[in-house]
Amino acid sequence: MILPIVIYGSPTLRGESVEIETGEVDLEVVKLAGDMFDTMYAADGVGLAAPQVGHNIRLFVVDLSAWADDEQELANFKRIFINPEIYECSEEESHYNEGCLSLPGINEDVLRPVSIRMRYLDERFVPHDEEFTGRPARVIQHEYDHLEGKVFTDRLTPLRRSLLKRKLEGFAKGRFKASYRTR
Repeated sequence: MILPIVIYGSPTLRGESVEIETGEVDLEVVKLAGDMFDTMYAADGVGLAAPQVGHNIRLFVVDLSAWADDEQELANFKRIFINPEIYECSEEESHYNEGCLSLPGINEDVLRPVSIRMRYLDERFVPHDEEFTGRPARVIQHEYDHLEGKVFTDRLTPLRRSLLKRKLEGFAKGRFKASYRTR
């Protein structure tokens, strides 16, 4: 099911996300993750966090197969991240032009670590501890920020944020265009 995407200005995007209780596979979480993939594909995204569809829980989905033409190793990079924890970041950082389904029409260069290490559970609640580098690290950090109540514009310089202030305020007042369902 395609869900409406929460737009910047909603308190859901700034709320702290709570951990999902672990144990047996939670069919509601698996269904929500499936709906999130459907929603993300309908909006031409590569990642989507639960707060972006109105749920302040520690869950996000990523599918980087759309970038497989540029990087063949991304052809099968489709993951569900439950209760993720980034616990190590590289000192090396790089800029990359990011956008966000919750901030339609805004794209900015964001500085982030090139690689990260993180722990997470998959959809079967199997624990993983992995290192991610390049585009996967970038997208994962972007989605992880949503679980922390942050959006990518929080990582911009004060000058860049001030230049976007009017547009960001417009989102909260419903002044934006998106080709997908929003709320």
